[in-house]
Amino acid sequence: MNELRSENSINESTERAVKTEMLAPRFYRTDYAAFEKLDIEPVRAEWDTMMREFERDINREHFRKEMNPDLSNLEANPDLHEEFLDLLVSSITAEYSGCVLYKDIEKNIKNPDIAAVMKYMARDESRHAGFINKALKQLGVAVDLGFLKREKAYTFFKPKYIYYATYLSEKIGYARYITIFRHLQKHPEKCFHPIFNWFEEWCNDEFRHGEALALIMRADPKLLRGYNKLWIRFFLLAVYSTMYIRDHSRPGLYEAFGMDPTEYDYKVFDITTEISRQVFPLTLDTDNPRFRQGLEQLLEANLSIAKAKEQGGLGNLFRRGALTVKVGLIFIRLYLLPTKNNEIPDQVGMVPAW
Repeated sequence: MNELRSENSINESTERAVKTEMLAPRFYRTDYAAFEKLDIEPVRAEWDTMMREFERDINREHFRKEMNPDLSNLEANPDLHEEFLDLLVSSITAEYSGCVLYKDIEKNIKNPDIAAVMKYMARDESRHAGFINKALKQLGVAVDLGFLKREKAYTFFKPKYIYYATYLSEKIGYARYITIFRHLQKHPEKCFHPIFNWFEEWCNDEFRHGEALALIMRADPKLLRGYNKLWIRFFLLAVYSTMYIRDHSRPGLYEAFGMDPTEYDYKVFDITTEISRQVFPLTLDTDNPRFRQGLEQLLEANLSIAKAKEQGGLGNLFRRGALTVKVGLIFIRLYLLPTKNNEIPDQVGMVPAW
């Protein structure tokens, strides 16, 4: 990373995107041979309907439009500028991660159904990443996506982990974008940057991507049974808790929106939980007071870790180790909380309901 810092052509946002941190979006590799063997015949009718939607490509022109932002609010508020920048860099890393993963799967398989859907999803994610980069360019800190692809550390995930994690990422992305979009529709004076006006079409792409992963899982029911339910439970908790911690690290952003980050997160959890009933055999009980208390404890511990890291020194190094153990114990307690069983419906709902 020292070499990265000394590279004059790499700006702060690119450096931030390349860093591998616990809560930051990651890049993935997987077992392409397993994707080659996927058979979507059990869900053929729904699959073909979905593929026609991808082929229509209704957002083809949407992300080519110019934003022309008024940056005066950001220039006058350095804290908001920093948190907005953090949101954009995190978002472009996540979107481009999806693009790279989907494109790699497409290039490494011959299965026509899976290759086609991966091509379409990579197309969409590429547009999203490029659009975010326009906003970053206007702030003078566009991410070097080619450098990011080459230098970002890759994590190997088994295909089923890809299904669970990516499905949740796409669906929670939909829930996040639509919640912000609807809020700013009611409070347009809080829309401090025009990128938020693109969120409705954007989130519908995310919703459709989630449908593709849902159908892949429904085509192979064993992915949703037995010990795999433990993995589903793990990824639900990991995605929800990561979101909660990251959102509460951006208080100025949500103050600018006129939103409470806790209320926002639980609304997003509710939407994602309701959507995930289409495919997952269980949901988390996010209304359980012990669940809410546990997320607060995770947040406090992570804030303490960040403070100790910033202060440095041997004593804080040991403190960070103890706090990391504490985070693990809190996560285990949250994992062991009772969940709610769900009867998976016969068909996936193809139209967003929010």
